[in-house]
Amino acid sequence: MNAPLRVGVVGAGIGGLAVAAGLQRAGAEVTVFERAQPRSDEGSGLSLFGNGLAALDALGLRAARRDRGIVSSGESGGVIASGAAGQRAPDGRLLSRLPSSVAATVVVVHRSELRHLLLSAVAPGTVTTGDAVTGVDAAGRTVMVSGRSQEFDVVVAADGIRSRLRAGWPGDPGMRYSGYRAWRGVTAEPVDVGGVVGETVGRGMRFGIAPIDGGTRSGCVYWFAAISGPAVREPSSDDLGRFAGWHDPIPALLAATPPPDRQGLPIEELAGRVSSFRRGRCVLLGDAAHAMTPNLGQGGNQALEDAATLGVLLSGLGRVDGRGIDAALTAYDRLRRPRTQRVARQAALLGQVLQAAGPVSSRLRDAALRLAPERVVARQLLAVQRWSPPGPAPGL
Repeated sequence: MNAPLRVGVVGAGIGGLAVAAGLQRAGAEVTVFERAQPRSDEGSGLSLFGNGLAALDALGLRAARRDRGIVSSGESGGVIASGAAGQRAPDGRLLSRLPSSVAATVVVVHRSELRHLLLSAVAPGTVTTGDAVTGVDAAGRTVMVSGRSQEFDVVVAADGIRSRLRAGWPGDPGMRYSGYRAWRGVTAEPVDVGGVVGETVGRGMRFGIAPIDGGTRSGCVYWFAAISGPAVREPSSDDLGRFAGWHDPIPALLAATPPPDRQGLPIEELAGRVSSFRRGRCVLLGDAAHAMTPNLGQGGNQALEDAATLGVLLSGLGRVDGRGIDAALTAYDRLRRPRTQRVARQAALLGQVLQAAGPVSSRLRDAALRLAPERVVARQLLAVQRWSPPGPAPGL
């Protein structure tokens, strides 16, 4: 009898939990290593687009997400917000409208809501906390965990942009600062934004507004603020005072978010392309593979795509299926690396445009937003979401 595949997952973030859930459904024995126990309310808002929702469905979580109200307006048949959704100037003038076809594909949830959904989808005891994974051997099968070694058939490195496992690979590009820092928060209670949804762009500054419409925090508002400038390890809360004169409801959203719930951080990305997402039997997933700027809202969605893809490719394989495992991991790298690196490039370019700080460049940006045809914007945004789960790996 073919024994189940043994998989070690490093990191219990969105990508790590998602791949664990998918692989367990495919019959694998999975252990997830997490260094610390996250707080239950940890995180901010997260936009799930059509591709992220499709990935959750491919992981077998369609019913679970729907039970939690994690559905887009296009899926539910609800009324799509129109008119005020889009990009604005700091005085509130609308520069461009968000196409309704794009608005229909997205649902905004609290990050902890998605994490709870994924945690409930893995078997009890799957996640171990307090174990630090410090490395993996060149074959990608033996990990060092808190001073001891443990062997698996496949190892998934889902340990974030500062991945310890990726750092041991040849050609690790490391990280770089994007040129802007950000604050994120979720209001402590529901706030009526009057239909004002999307981004407001100024000179080297942005403010985003996204009401949470799925899960237990529905009605609260996720917001983010980005400011261009030198890298700082811990952004100062004084940054947010620079938005005091911006249009409503921006001041109200800041006032409705307690200071401890405001998270400041420098925005970083991988400094270059990873040459392969696979090294032996170890594969990179999520930010460890393709950490990108948040300008397209695709970081979490791409991690879910990674997880769903790997789950499909390894489905049905057991411990003795060595050639099949290798074929699946090769297919994973072939499918995921070009797509995620393309999305990362698009996100970086968009950030450079939206963060324009000069008087001329910012005016040119605003003019481009006003003149861009809605159908062109819709086509570009929907193209990023175009994804479906793969078939089995070649040769299986």
